[in-house]
Amino acid sequence: MVLPPGFVNDRPNQVCKLLRSLYGLKQASRQWNAKLTHALLTDGFCQSTADPSLFTKRSGTSLTALLVYVDDILIAGTDSTQITKLKQFLDLSFKIKDLGQLHYFLGIEASRSSKGINMCQRKYTLDILKENGFLEAKPAKTPFTTGQRLNTTDGKPIANPEHYRRLVGKLLYLTNTRLDISYVVQQLSQFVDKPSDIHLMAAHRVLRFLKGTPGRGLFYAANSPAKLQGFSDSDWGTCTESRKSITGYCIFLGNSLISWKTKKQATVSRSSSEAEYRALATTTCEIQWLTYLLKDLQVHIAEPTILYCDNKSAVAIGENHVFHERTKHIDIDCHVVRHKVQEGLIRFLAIPSNKQLADSFTKGLSKPLFDDCQFKLGMQDIHAPPYGGGGGVMKHNTSSELAK
Repeated sequence: MVLPPGFVNDRPNQVCKLLRSLYGLKQASRQWNAKLTHALLTDGFCQSTADPSLFTKRSGTSLTALLVYVDDILIAGTDSTQITKLKQFLDLSFKIKDLGQLHYFLGIEASRSSKGINMCQRKYTLDILKENGFLEAKPAKTPFTTGQRLNTTDGKPIANPEHYRRLVGKLLYLTNTRLDISYVVQQLSQFVDKPSDIHLMAAHRVLRFLKGTPGRGLFYAANSPAKLQGFSDSDWGTCTESRKSITGYCIFLGNSLISWKTKKQATVSRSSSEAEYRALATTTCEIQWLTYLLKDLQVHIAEPTILYCDNKSAVAIGENHVFHERTKHIDIDCHVVRHKVQEGLIRFLAIPSNKQLADSFTKGLSKPLFDDCQFKLGMQDIHAPPYGGGGGVMKHNTSSELAK
């Protein structure tokens, strides 16, 4: 323990009283979390089983929710009096610093209006561009070249792989609000061990794309209905080396996008139907988890979640029990889809491929298709000239309208 700078020891036998846990100790984070959890449970909060960092408290008709990230806390509720009491309790227990209304949290900027809230990472994006010298770069129209396939044998190894790893790591965090770069970042993440100049060039294209849209983010409407809808897609055998497929999905709560993912599948699929079915299983598990999370937030989903898929064979496998010869080689955990259909959690609807919103999560699209897909997903840029730099809201079609 080091005495603070400027401290004058003018009295003998003085001691320093430790008021808080020291950062850096191996058990400091665990002890802090345990103490905070104990205090919140004592105050009447319930810890979510779906997300241990979420705490909720029901008091009459009001609901207060508290989300914890290490020592940063986000509070939301339906009653301002209950929120004030909670802040007083936390300040009495831990001496907190009240930052007021939500504007900036962990690199995510929030802009509120009567119509809803816009979430973006504009400052974080500009910091990445400045660090890599791309503030004056020429913007790219798309984050990834259409039809390009990256592999480990392309190009020559770069001299400073740490730079590539640091850049990809920051882009991974940026996908919290920038779903339009999810696919390309997933591709770039596969080569962090031995990146080449081709991989670095692809990463630089992402930066040039971000240069043209640094303030793009997601809008969450204030009057969105409590109804889940999902889109599931897969690109069969897209990896040229392992021949594994890519799973992509996006899930809406009403008209607002709340969950999305791009991930390479763990095993090789024998057909496009199997790859699509595995993507459906992943999406189904996400829908089940979101249902549990919404239940903890006192939001009950009464109707089955509509899951859109552009592969009729995969839909038939999920609904039909007679396809044993075609599906007995598929892992048992994939058949969770059938069980959830029987339980009434999900309901399948087939849609044309040109209306598949999850398409941009599985492959690089051309400029017209990419822009159309991002528009339908509800992305907007309140800092762009069409919005006048204010909090305007782009009018976009709902997910149910897109499926018609």
